[in-house]
Amino acid sequence: MPAVDKLLLEEALQDSPQTRSLLSVFEEDAGTLTDYTNQLLQAMQRVYGAQNEMCLATQQLSKQLLAYEKQNFALGKGDEEVISTLHYFSKVVDELNLLHTELAKQLADTMVLPIIQFREKDLTEVSTLKDLFGLASNDVCLFLEHDLSMAKYSRLPKKKENEKVKTEVGKEVAAARRKQHLSSLQYYCALNALQYRKQMAMMEPMIGFAHGQINFFKKGAEMFSKRMDSFLSSVADMVQSIQVELEAEAEKMRVSQQELLSVDESVYTPDSDVAAPQINRNLIQKAGYLNLRNKTGLVTTTWERLYFFTQGGNLMCQPRGAVAGGLIQDLDNCSVMAVDCEDRRYCFQITTPNGKSGIILQAESRKENEEWICAINNISRQIYLTDNPEAVAIKLNQTALQAVTPITSFGKKQESSCPSQNLKNSEMENENDKIVPKATASLPEAEELIAPGTPIQFDIVLPATEFLDQNRGSRRTNPFGETEDESFPEAEDSLLQQMFIVRFLGSMAVKTDSTTEVIYEAMRQVLAARAIHNIFRMTESHLMVTSQSLRLIDPQTQVSRANFELTSVTQFAAHQENKRLVGFVIRVPESTGEESLSTYIFESNSEGEKICYAINLGKEIIEVQKDPEALAQLMLSIPLTNDGKYVLLNDQPDDDDGNPNEHRGAESEA
Repeated sequence: MPAVDKLLLEEALQDSPQTRSLLSVFEEDAGTLTDYTNQLLQAMQRVYGAQNEMCLATQQLSKQLLAYEKQNFALGKGDEEVISTLHYFSKVVDELNLLHTELAKQLADTMVLPIIQFREKDLTEVSTLKDLFGLASNDVCLFLEHDLSMAKYSRLPKKKENEKVKTEVGKEVAAARRKQHLSSLQYYCALNALQYRKQMAMMEPMIGFAHGQINFFKKGAEMFSKRMDSFLSSVADMVQSIQVELEAEAEKMRVSQQELLSVDESVYTPDSDVAAPQINRNLIQKAGYLNLRNKTGLVTTTWERLYFFTQGGNLMCQPRGAVAGGLIQDLDNCSVMAVDCEDRRYCFQITTPNGKSGIILQAESRKENEEWICAINNISRQIYLTDNPEAVAIKLNQTALQAVTPITSFGKKQESSCPSQNLKNSEMENENDKIVPKATASLPEAEELIAPGTPIQFDIVLPATEFLDQNRGSRRTNPFGETEDESFPEAEDSLLQQMFIVRFLGSMAVKTDSTTEVIYEAMRQVLAARAIHNIFRMTESHLMVTSQSLRLIDPQTQVSRANFELTSVTQFAAHQENKRLVGFVIRVPESTGEESLSTYIFESNSEGEKICYAINLGKEIIEVQKDPEALAQLMLSIPLTNDGKYVLLNDQPDDDDGNPNEHRGAESEA
């Protein structure tokens, strides 16, 4: 090592200005060393603190690895292989934690402690001696004592020497100089020794740090090198396989994303294909967002966008953020139709089987609107309860979508079955040929029943004056010349009163009423025309059957929409497969003296056979009213109400809030 600069002890007694100047250099060096030592100690303490934090961190890491198995993941607990791997890693981390703890202790003993001792012992000693030296050199009393002694010594006479006085004064000067010399020597020695100790103090802590790290890595290598190689290799292979799967899945998602984003802009437009949307009419379940109409006051409403879906025969609703959906409407035997509501597009209404107005919903496009209507119609028929509901739905909708051809598919299905109105007798004949004649042996052609190109009326619409009259409070009329008289006096004298909930599908002129095949052909053409032209809106009415007439009543206003004399009904029948389809033929005299024939087709909440039975019973009552004995015999053969005034067609009457009066007979079951 190079020579170390030092203070000469021999010059301490002389205390010359040159010696003082050299002393100031040593003092400056000691001050710099003190500042550096403090900074070095802070850095070493930070390393020691980091090592302690590493011990705590590895301990916490081990606990978290074990806690993975106890996590309640929403998609499952996780892979068992991952759990076992994390358990093994937890044990490894625990062993590493022991090594980190041992390393922290070594750093405290061999790195931090030596530098603290150097600062507290050597640097503090130099600082103390500096203070003592300063006091000895600058003390006023000591300085005066030395000067007074020297003054006395200097004034000793030359001629008259007094050995005794000279000796005493010399002793005083020597004592003062000895004190200053002693403090200087101690201070000089300490500064000289500090030059060696600072080199040792800088290297010893780093030697301890290096030994501690070497021991840590050596023990770690001995502990893990052999048994961890195979384990880490297997874990690396597992991670690599997962990475390969991830890259493959990422590529698939990238391709799918490009395909989804490369579609036409019309996909994002709510109602892009208004003219000819691709509509699936065979749905038995449906889901999507709809706007629900809510009443907030007498005349105020709000619309709320919610997620709706069908589940079995139920319509469910699930608001955003909800865990599960709630029941909104039971769809069994319900009816659905397009409605106009608050000048909004694509609205439809679901009506309960008892005729009560249900909820009103709005779809975002024509396609969604019609698919929801088709799905609810299919569900209301309870198709979902069959073994193969999709096949049944396709079959029913294919029947409705058949093009108009001369050969009637409905007629072929009726070849082996008797007419619907023959419920009590296998066959009925009337001498006036007003009631249904016997079925013919051969089926007529479609052109013989209905003229090609015959227009179809799809709705019974009240004129605008009807609603104006309501606001003026005057007496209202409808297009058929009937009044809104709610008492229906002609019904009060009738022996038969039966009300059914029906929806008007359409009416058209026919060429003959000699066979029920004309009704089946009209059903086919009306349903086919509705399907081809995407007409789903249906007018709901209450059909009241009495022994005198058939009356169509508006369920909201109780206005009579149409009234047909029972004697003008020449044919009536229900479809044999779709039990809710029913129709009848009306013969109406014209002003020219001729008679016109029109067929009316309805969909009922109840079975069409019940309506046919009620019409047939009403016609029988008309026939036997001329003969009191025959009338009495007929009344004995049919059930009556408790007061014996009205005919009962079923034993369990339904509740119907739409009846004009509660005593007007029971509604047929839906």
